[in-house]
Amino acid sequence: MNLLLVGCGKMGGALLSRWQHKFHDMHFDVIEPQYQKPGWHKNLESLPKDYTPSVIVFAVKPQQLPELLPTYGKRFGNTPLYISIAAGKTTAFFRQHLGNHIRIVRAMPNLPATVGKGITVLYAANTLPQSARDTARKLMEAVGVVEWIENESLMDAVTAISGSGPAYVFLFLEALTKAGFAAGLPEKTAKMLAIEMLAGSCALVAEAHDSFEQLRKNVTSPGGTTEAALKILMKDNVLEKLLKDAVLAAAKKSKELA
Repeated sequence: MNLLLVGCGKMGGALLSRWQHKFHDMHFDVIEPQYQKPGWHKNLESLPKDYTPSVIVFAVKPQQLPELLPTYGKRFGNTPLYISIAAGKTTAFFRQHLGNHIRIVRAMPNLPATVGKGITVLYAANTLPQSARDTARKLMEAVGVVEWIENESLMDAVTAISGSGPAYVFLFLEALTKAGFAAGLPEKTAKMLAIEMLAGSCALVAEAHDSFEQLRKNVTSPGGTTEAALKILMKDNVLEKLLKDAVLAAAKKSKELA
């Protein structure tokens, strides 16, 4: 199988690294004008004339696609399976630029794919052959958990939660580390405590059968230190409202990118 990766920034690079490690029977070509490495190509024209990819993965900025796609549609037509990780761009958009009868899968992975701990949500029309679905699933399972959705309009919310979500977590860790430093801890210690606390808490959630609310209550002793902190974090539901507004803003931006 030949896979052509168009764009190899942080997300594209994360996918490529895991694929090369896992799929030794696949051949990978990369088009990336910004960062040149041996065997990579600056543009479509630099590929051999007889080159025919089985899969083309678009990992470029959404704004680049309207100008980029027609050249791929003209050269490869309906032959490859197209997979896009571009936020906001619908399958209808790809058909408009590549052809009505293409096989297209939308994918929304996230940056933990770099370490094989990503979550990728996939969408395709119900007319997509099972073999193409299996190929998309196989590729994305190489970088973590895969979930399919049946309603494409949900992809905006997916983008806002799991696609953008790691940045929210990194912001939380950054703030918690600063708070630990303010409380007197060395910065290195505060950072280590924040990271290990989050990793352990996520591991506990994965193993436990309790709700998030019950797990929170399990940590919170009446009149204790956790209760004192939660009175600040939960006052007037400020944190919940902030997260809701943040997710809705990200989902709105995803719609605008369409």
